[in-house]
Amino acid sequence: MKKYCFGADIGGTTVKLGLFDTEGNILDKWEIKTHTENEGSAILPDTAAAILAKMEERKLNPEEVAGIGVGVPGPVSIDGIVPHTANLGWGYKEVTKELSERTGLPCKAGNDANVAALGEMWMGGAKGHKDVLLLTLGTGVGGGIIVDGKILTGAHGAGGEIGHIHVEDQIEEHCGCGNQGCLEQFASATGIARLARAALAESEEPSILREGEVTAKAVFDALKEGDELAKRVVERFGRYLGTAISVMAGILDPEVIVIGGGVSKAGWILLDYIRRYYKPYAYKSSKETEFALAQLGNDAGIYGCAKLILD
Repeated sequence: MKKYCFGADIGGTTVKLGLFDTEGNILDKWEIKTHTENEGSAILPDTAAAILAKMEERKLNPEEVAGIGVGVPGPVSIDGIVPHTANLGWGYKEVTKELSERTGLPCKAGNDANVAALGEMWMGGAKGHKDVLLLTLGTGVGGGIIVDGKILTGAHGAGGEIGHIHVEDQIEEHCGCGNQGCLEQFASATGIARLARAALAESEEPSILREGEVTAKAVFDALKEGDELAKRVVERFGRYLGTAISVMAGILDPEVIVIGGGVSKAGWILLDYIRRYYKPYAYKSSKETEFALAQLGNDAGIYGCAKLILD
């Protein structure tokens, strides 16, 4: 009888870990440092050791554990193979095979944004829905797609890479993916800050943003104070993101569009600016699609990882 499972959300700074029962209740959560040196060779051994230590601490019988779900920041094939990652130091890596060998438990892996979408569908902002589009707005822009309750992985494990949709020709800077003009360069936290710095440099207009560090949070805080320059920055952000989501919705026809990541802490005002540019361009059947804010925060990944292995 399986009673428990683990979720392991591997990020560039920390590995977030969670112990769940099979009903989706989180029993414990903790983090370990992600050691990316030496091509990330210690990441999976460290993760395995942390899980085995938790099993010993909790006196869990391996026969009671359904397995480990793993989220990885990059493309992941259906059989748990990662061809490369941008911030873990990995090249080709057989993630589930290695983790299973080190723990003796079944493992299943998915892209981190995809498993976050699965978590939000299971226990968060998309609960009760089976067709979900999730965007995570943080250092980059991640995307997770759920179709009929299942993650859309794609042929190369790269399904849901909405952050790398091309949205602008007139840009010289390169995105982290190597291309130019990606959505991520305008709609991520770093992209919003870049838009704000450019707007400040283009004029001498008074703005709260001239008083301190220019961050995405500072932009939305200034917007809430009625700052006109911040308003124009957020309008531009909303145009890029709203129109990109309208394209995605025309392809996927989701029941709900969930916005998560650090930028989503701006709250409902964020959705107002996205919907302003989503609705005019969305296909008529998708114009009234529900928008929601993610509810699980940084725990969405471990919830999704747990659901991944339980499925």
